[in-house]
Amino acid sequence: MEQPDSGAAAGGDAAEALDRPLPDGVRRRVVALVSDAFGGLTVTELPPQLRQYARFTPNRRAKFAGNAMAAALESDPLFRQRIGERITQSQPELSSALESGSPPAAADPVDVAAAAYVLRPPGWVKLVAAAGEEAQRADAERAGEEARRELERLREELAVARALTKSENERLRTELEAARKETESLHRKLRSAQSDVKRGEAALRRTTAESEALKAEAAAQVSAAESETRRIRARLAEAESTVESSRRAAREGRSIEDMRLRLLLDTVLESAQGLRRELALPPATTRPADSVDAVEPGRMSPKDVAARALSDMDPALLDQLLALPQAHLIVDGYNVTKTGYPTMPLEKQRLRLLGGLAMLAAQSGAEMTCVFDGAELAAPVLLAPPRGVRVLFSKPGITADELIRQLVRAEPPGRPVVVVSTDREVADGVAKAGARPVASALLLKRLSRS
Repeated sequence: MEQPDSGAAAGGDAAEALDRPLPDGVRRRVVALVSDAFGGLTVTELPPQLRQYARFTPNRRAKFAGNAMAAALESDPLFRQRIGERITQSQPELSSALESGSPPAAADPVDVAAAAYVLRPPGWVKLVAAAGEEAQRADAERAGEEARRELERLREELAVARALTKSENERLRTELEAARKETESLHRKLRSAQSDVKRGEAALRRTTAESEALKAEAAAQVSAAESETRRIRARLAEAESTVESSRRAAREGRSIEDMRLRLLLDTVLESAQGLRRELALPPATTRPADSVDAVEPGRMSPKDVAARALSDMDPALLDQLLALPQAHLIVDGYNVTKTGYPTMPLEKQRLRLLGGLAMLAAQSGAEMTCVFDGAELAAPVLLAPPRGVRVLFSKPGITADELIRQLVRAEPPGRPVVVVSTDREVADGVAKAGARPVASALLLKRLSRS
């Protein structure tokens, strides 16, 4: 805050004026004196610019109205006179001493300068200047003392800091040395560990390679063992199958032979009876001796029946063949169905043929077997064979033709066996085995007549 020039004062003060601003300490003391004396004045006694601060406390007036009070004190002699009267009342000794020109030696120079500035006794400028110089000197001494104390404190702190720094440096140096030694030790351990790791990795690679080799060898051995096991199991299964076949053949051999002999015997007996009826032979009255000159009539065979003036495509021929004693009709199933109704699905072909054969079996009483090729099947056939008809499917790898030949070979020599097939190879094969082949068209004609 700039101070108003003291040369602007009116009246008798014009002769004396400050040639420099009030020292800061003196100015603050002047403002404090005015603020304290401010409360003893009425509002009308105050300058207009200060009346708004009349209700403020001294501290607030000093804070907010300091500049205004200093300006009013410098420019308004009446206001200054009233303030001086309040100071004289509150500090009579100091006021009297200032009026006499001999301020007390023990008084604070700042208080003396502030009171002199307000009261303006003769020589007040010198008092203010002297007080200002004294205050400045005191301030300088205080500042110097404070600077000295601060310097001492700083020196002490510096010494302590140096000691601490030295101690800390020694500690850090010791720790650094220890850290350096530890680092060297760690470096040595690290190098040793790296060497161990490298050796371990090399050993791991060797172990892995050996393990892989052992695994490969074990896998090869296991594979070989599995192959040998499968081979042994296959041989064992084959041996078991052979043993079982041998046992079954041993069990069934005699029964099959007995069956063949019994069937042949029945055929011979029925043939004899048929010949007796056919020739109208009377009961035998001859004696053994009569047989010497006798002529034994021959037995009728399927060829003899076929030689009786019937065409090979006449259905009556098939009836004559089936009328022979113990006749067995074997039918090449698909050969017949694909000759008669090839456009129908296989399932319906089978059903139609088997239905016709069932009726023929019921009419003739002959044994009938219908053979189908198993290679034609996409899945197992769920089929209930009709009464009087045996239905067979060839096994995988065996054709129906071969199955038919097996059936013909299974029959005893002399039994009438009729095979229905247009296949020339089948017909020739069964003819060599003693069977009578007929065409599929003959059977179809016979079935259509039923």
